[in-house]
Amino acid sequence: MNDSIAVSPSDAESSANGASQTARGANVIEAKRLRRRYDMGGTTINALDGVNLSIEQGDYVAIMGPSGSGKSTLMNVLGCLDQPDSGDYVLNGENVSALPDRELARIRNREIGFVFQTFNLLQRATALHNVEIPLIYAGIAKQERRVRAQAALHQVGLGERLTHQPSELSGGQRQRVAVARALVTEPSILLADEPTGNLDSSTAREILELFAELNAAGNTLILVTHDASIADHASRVVRMLDGSIESDSRNIRH
Repeated sequence: MNDSIAVSPSDAESSANGASQTARGANVIEAKRLRRRYDMGGTTINALDGVNLSIEQGDYVAIMGPSGSGKSTLMNVLGCLDQPDSGDYVLNGENVSALPDRELARIRNREIGFVFQTFNLLQRATALHNVEIPLIYAGIAKQERRVRAQAALHQVGLGERLTHQPSELSGGQRQRVAVARALVTEPSILLADEPTGNLDSSTAREILELFAELNAAGNTLILVTHDASIADHASRVVRMLDGSIESDSRNIRH
């Protein structure tokens, strides 16, 4: 039995605009003097060495760097998956640098939408249920989460695939489901970690076009990649080396 609920264009538009409630131009991220060290075999690794970074609402930023540059550690801190040893990280007006794990999880679920290279979908669940999962954790009632999940799937062009399981979807469609799942909580930022790494070049272009559309609608995107051709789709490129920001520049074509 299909117990889905029809989603009107106004519902979808409301969901699409949810992430842009913060005024465009205001800083959604303010990171100051971030330091993160790891001990490896008696050697101290400065994964982040005094990083300063501001990201405005509506920005589209690619964070680049070779292996060991610190980009993954910075992504983990910005995504509230890890905490800095020192420094301040203010996300949407709240300093989250030293919050306990439970509060950090609450912030992460409310403020950040994640898109991963490997999709991370439940294989036996429908696209609709996969997108609903963050709302279930947030305690949203069934009817509301169905409406919001359908709106998010319509937003990424999968309105006709609500009842399909991942095995019935192409790689690009699975990544679109992952994007819809990231959008459904109306987060302050979308954080995408090598989101085209498992896709062929044609499908990768489709996902990057989708990101451009989401950014044009007001969503703040942070794309972590080692690929300069992927980073070129962002409006701003932050390059890291040895735990520090080596350069921070705007893409001319934007």
